[in-house]
Amino acid sequence: MRWALVRHGQTEWNQRRLLQGVTDNPLNVAGQHQATMAGEELARSGVWDRIVSSPLLRARQTAERIADILGVSCVELVAELSERDFGTAEGASVAGLDDAARSQLMAQGESEPAVLLRAHAALDQLVQCFPEDRIVIVTHGTLMRTVLDHAYQTATPRVDNGQVVSVDAALLTRPMSLPK
Repeated sequence: MRWALVRHGQTEWNQRRLLQGVTDNPLNVAGQHQATMAGEELARSGVWDRIVSSPLLRARQTAERIADILGVSCVELVAELSERDFGTAEGASVAGLDDAARSQLMAQGESEPAVLLRAHAALDQLVQCFPEDRIVIVTHGTLMRTVLDHAYQTATPRVDNGQVVSVDAALLTRPMSLPK
């Protein structure tokens, strides 16, 4: 069973390289274009049965544009697919930070294992409820990297705004061992 993970289109905060987390920002013009491009890419790969999205505005706007292009009648919102909550670090600039400084800044909020647990539970529920469906899942960069790191047991490179990543649903929902 194939799924597609899609990172939402760009927002002003993405453009300015600010940690966004659960801050609810809309897509900018570039982000709207990226959502259209993602929808067109998905349309070329066949029929999709459903679209599931984080409820945060930037993901919802991306998912709604993709749904229009694919002719899917509704977008299902799943709170567990929201971005990692960066706590007091939300709005902080990550421009020019090395990996260690970025990790320290991001650690001020929700832990990576907590993100993985909630995302995994939501993905597992999708497999159980819709075992044969081809599903587009619109979510966020940090959540996507966390899930993909676990699925493929390797560090995932940056996921760009509007990027579509085709995945095997069975890999995303295999039994978990939490990172230490």
